[in-house]
Amino acid sequence: MKQLLIVSHTPSSNTQALSDAAYRGATHTDLENVRCVVKTPFEAGPDDVLACDGILLGTTENLGYMSGALKDFFDRSYYGVIEEKQGLPCALYIRAGLDGTGTRRAVESIVSGLRWRWVQPPLILQGRWQEDFAAQVEELGLYLAFSLDNGIV
Repeated sequence: MKQLLIVSHTPSSNTQALSDAAYRGATHTDLENVRCVVKTPFEAGPDDVLACDGILLGTTENLGYMSGALKDFFDRSYYGVIEEKQGLPCALYIRAGLDGTGTRRAVESIVSGLRWRWVQPPLILQGRWQEDFAAQVEELGLYLAFSLDNGIV
């Protein structure tokens, strides 16, 4: 059984809806060999990363950067996982009020240092809230879980 860890910052009902959508996708009924764990960045830590086979990160764009919560998760986890989890399949969605490029660049820099492997380019959900955002994140969760379930990543 593979384990997918979803670490999502959810300070609002909209960002909670995105986290819920990622979980829905990652627990699709057609998936047979994937277990999904969802935690906030404050709850998740290095032990969770060490226990997972793939990770989906969700963050808001805060002042052109990732959320402080996700940065805190990386600060607490980085050195505890850097050697053991190289090549970890990962994906990212960003709820961006602006363009999300600073947030994307910041997360990509840390992920590059960890030597994790992108399974898909980061998904930037830009501008005013759109109902379609949840569907996009659900698809991202499904794609990552399906890839783990079928040994693609």
